[in-house]
Amino acid sequence: MADDTFAEGGCTCRSVRYRLKRKPMFVHCCHCTWCQRDSGTAFALNALIETAEMEVISGTLEAVDTPTESGKGQIFMRCPTCLATLYSHYAGAGKSVAFVRVGTLDEPARVPPDIHIFTRSKLPWVGLPEGALVMEGFYAYREHWPEESFARLKAARQG
Repeated sequence: MADDTFAEGGCTCRSVRYRLKRKPMFVHCCHCTWCQRDSGTAFALNALIETAEMEVISGTLEAVDTPTESGKGQIFMRCPTCLATLYSHYAGAGKSVAFVRVGTLDEPARVPPDIHIFTRSKLPWVGLPEGALVMEGFYAYREHWPEESFARLKAARQG
């Protein structure tokens, strides 16, 4: 890995590789039914990082507009060959923030969830760790993010 790299990842077929230049701002484990459907599993685990702090190091991505429960939509960034979603941009955060699919990282265990959201629709057989930050719906960033991460988010949205 390069010196300016926190982590690297890629798609299933290895056509697309990407690099995170720094630690993500915050990590969501979303249990909403839309994420369950989009991921084909019990939840989506997304590491939020400034788009400027990540780079595609090989391959190209395909943008796919996808509906969301909020009605605002999101853009999935997928490998055009294996169709794995590597990250997305939600309308609320804009293109300045990438929601990186933690499972596409080479070392996903390095990026555990900071918060579990939309647990009101969590599948009953999914257990959450004792002491985990758990929200029945969404939450206010300002109330739960570390100050440094919130400052990074604010700067990304203004930049």
